[in-house]
Amino acid sequence: MSVHSGSFPAVRERRAVRPERCELCGTPVAGRHGHVVDTGRRGLLCSCRACFLLFTRCASGDPRYRAVPERYLWDPGHPVACLDWRRLDVPAGFAFVLRRGTRVTAFQPGPAGATETVLPLGLWADLTAGHPLLAAAEPEVEAIVFRGTERITECFLVPIDACYRLVGAVRRFWTGRDGGPEMRARVGELFAEIAWRARPLCGGDD
Repeated sequence: MSVHSGSFPAVRERRAVRPERCELCGTPVAGRHGHVVDTGRRGLLCSCRACFLLFTRCASGDPRYRAVPERYLWDPGHPVACLDWRRLDVPAGFAFVLRRGTRVTAFQPGPAGATETVLPLGLWADLTAGHPLLAAAEPEVEAIVFRGTERITECFLVPIDACYRLVGAVRRFWTGRDGGPEMRARVGELFAEIAWRARPLCGGDD
């Protein structure tokens, strides 16, 4: 595996100070709005509803821009075992995995940014064979987020903008050597929201 520090959280911080406008057409947007991924620059753009619909998977004619789906999924029939989580060899309590083309990368949020670990394709293919949820994530716009403990591993399919929120919470609230209680509380709140929003994977979602 190759490991390096990525620019994932820097995009979120740059965007956070911008006014609430669609970054594609300039139309004002509400506090809760959709997002579009700029695959060329690996950036997340705020979007109005019209631009969001323009760049959905079915409607878009421009492969550079892709609307971020709004689904949250989990798979009660194929839980991820602690052993599977440890096979990823990501030294963190939680991480998320994103696929871009044939490249599969695990992101570990930290106080200085997100550390990227490129996963061996054989390992990821082996895991997806036993866990349909992992294979269901759309490249670039959806991720698989893991949170592992000694006894259980939580695993969800989430929109990529949910991962930006996780990265932002870690970077903003990290204190001390282990993150501190406020950072852990904020991350716990986000995982609770993810679990609340997630619905079971079914045949039409894969």
